[in-house]
Amino acid sequence: MKNNFYYDLESLKIGAQTDLTSALDNLRFNEDGLIPAIAQQNETGEVLMMAWMNRASIEETLKTGHVCYWSRSRQAFWRKGESSGNVQNLVEMRIDCDGDTLLCLVDQSGPACHTERPNCFYHAVKGDKIEIIAEPCCAE
Repeated sequence: MKNNFYYDLESLKIGAQTDLTSALDNLRFNEDGLIPAIAQQNETGEVLMMAWMNRASIEETLKTGHVCYWSRSRQAFWRKGESSGNVQNLVEMRIDCDGDTLLCLVDQSGPACHTERPNCFYHAVKGDKIEIIAEPCCAE
């Protein structure tokens, strides 16, 4: 079923604006109250990772400018870089056309992946094999 709020925005012209609270109220969270969020390096367009956000983590991210996700395994906020120092500073948050996925354009400091690789997408499908295409970054 189409979300009427975002469907109604489809006909608006570039530069048109709508209320942020209404936009957040109309996000399509899953049954656990979560929405997928893709982190993309602002300067290069490199896709860094995908994680989950809930309403509170979205609001914290927008308030602080530092990306905060929801950890499904820990059932707690996951403030990116809190323990590693590899923070994601939010440049811009975008909502997709259906209101069911977020895109966070970020300025990533250090590697984005917990494996110390630049991004989480280092398993490449090559025919009937999976190939590792990125090494962990060097420790400073």
